[in-house]
Amino acid sequence: MGMIVKHNLTAMNSNRMLGLTTSSQAKATEKLSSGYKINRAADDAAGLAISEKMRKQIRGLTQASINAQDGISAVQTADGALNEVHDMIHRLAELTVKAANGTMSETDRNAVQSEVNQLISEVDRVSTTTKFNETYLMRGNNQGDIAKLTYTMADAALATKFSGVAMDSAGQPITRTPVVNQATGMFDIAVDEEAKALTGNPNNKDGIDGSVSFEAANTEYSGKTVGPLTTTPNKTLYVLIEDTQEVTAGDGKLSVSQVVENINKTPNPNNPSNGVQIKAFGSMDEMMQAIKGDNSVDIKTVTSFVKDGKVGLRAETFADVNSAIDVSLHVGADSSADNKIHMNIAQLSARGLGLNGLNVSGDTGDAATAAIDIVSDALQKVSNQRASLGAIQNRLEHTIANLDNVVENTTSAEAAIRDTDMASQMVEYSNNQILAQAGQAMLAQSNQATSGVLSLLQ
Repeated sequence: MGMIVKHNLTAMNSNRMLGLTTSSQAKATEKLSSGYKINRAADDAAGLAISEKMRKQIRGLTQASINAQDGISAVQTADGALNEVHDMIHRLAELTVKAANGTMSETDRNAVQSEVNQLISEVDRVSTTTKFNETYLMRGNNQGDIAKLTYTMADAALATKFSGVAMDSAGQPITRTPVVNQATGMFDIAVDEEAKALTGNPNNKDGIDGSVSFEAANTEYSGKTVGPLTTTPNKTLYVLIEDTQEVTAGDGKLSVSQVVENINKTPNPNNPSNGVQIKAFGSMDEMMQAIKGDNSVDIKTVTSFVKDGKVGLRAETFADVNSAIDVSLHVGADSSADNKIHMNIAQLSARGLGLNGLNVSGDTGDAATAAIDIVSDALQKVSNQRASLGAIQNRLEHTIANLDNVVENTTSAEAAIRDTDMASQMVEYSNNQILAQAGQAMLAQSNQATSGVLSLLQ
């Protein structure tokens, strides 16, 4: 090629090669600084698609492992609660055996019954309040509604007994059904505070149809009553004797305990066919215990309250039995059914365990003897549920180990596709750096090559 100055092809070539070296060096720098050899789809289109699928699997499996760990935490929460239920049932077993002994008096068994009632109430409370992450674990499934409690069984059993006695929110007697609040499982019972009767008087103001015979006459008593407003069959009238006094001075009077004893000895003798049973008590606590005891299959507790200066009773009932709750744990990255582990937890309430209505009272140990088998059955139900939960926990631990192993191996495969080999990339970077320096030098030399033409022009 002749000596020309219009086009410096040597400089152009040096500049083009320097641009290629600079571009290659920039990519090497990017790979070294990011740690990835695929930073954009153009770097490796197929590799990018493959590695992105692997990333999706890794992220999904990592969350699945967390899901399984949350499942173990839920299992441990339920098992911890059931451990306390087990302890309470063991205590119930002690109490039933104790009450079955012939050396126990009726008063002793009544005292044992008080503890039995409290333990059963606590068993029921544990089942209705135990939850994990705001999910109730032992309330069961009510026709698709998780943890919804209903009280239809209690209401059906109590409606005929307490209709006309249960109170509404305004303190008025309810003459309709249901009497049990289906949202809370409670209902209030009206207490007549004007109970007053004169012995031998057939027109008692406490609703008793007919007179009550006493060993001594001329005793007037006052107190409170709970029961039918009229003489209705198949109901019980509970009479609280608070005070007694003479009708005629000097004739003497019966004590509260004597009046209570005589009413209970001959309840409603003049008209026994109407089916009303009269029970008298010397204290409010005794009366509440009797109401609870007579309806122990459906009533959990009975407490008193005062509203607008009037005394009322509040009864809490046992909920219906729901089907077991299904806590489905998703332990895979895909949507297929085999990526779920199903964990069933039964509603282990007092009614679910068959402990509602457990009775150890009476003047003989017959009721307590029968209660021993009931407690044994409840114990077996709790044991079966805990065994199931323990088996699920062991399975979940293996699930987590497998998931973590798959995540590790998939991450290794994804790294082989996407991560930069820092050693080889550094070699390329150093090579490009040297080429860039050489290219810059050659470009400078090429720019000076045409300067020799000036000697011809002088």
